[in-house]
Amino acid sequence: MAYSARVNKRRKGFRRKRTARSWVDRNFPSGFRGYPIATVAFYGPNDKLATKVVVSVFLNESNDPDLLQRWFTGGDLDIRQDLAIGEQILIFLKQYGPKSTVMTDGVIGCPHEEGVDYPEGTSCPQCPYWAGRDRFTHERIQ
Repeated sequence: MAYSARVNKRRKGFRRKRTARSWVDRNFPSGFRGYPIATVAFYGPNDKLATKVVVSVFLNESNDPDLLQRWFTGGDLDIRQDLAIGEQILIFLKQYGPKSTVMTDGVIGCPHEEGVDYPEGTSCPQCPYWAGRDRFTHERIQ
């Protein structure tokens, strides 16, 4: 019985799922090690599902990113599990060779942009979960 369990673990269907954290950590060290710095942030309609990832690169100490790229996924597909998008992000980052990487632990807000997708100063009508919530703690603030 033990032998068959070891054999089954090696089969392709039993591989551990890769997550966004694993593909970034494997290629770019986390923590501050100098510039350029890459940031990776996930957004979604609630705190469980990420449908947008924003990756930015700061080439030197500045207030605004020098480069910014967004990727989206539709429906119930979590972008953190999408290996094709993960590969695109790696290709994007490898061009700039970040020495430092910062990534959010989870989803930090609505994927829609205030002032672009809905009026400034209001909550997103498509993502009621985030209305009146702190985007980092997810606790109600109103």
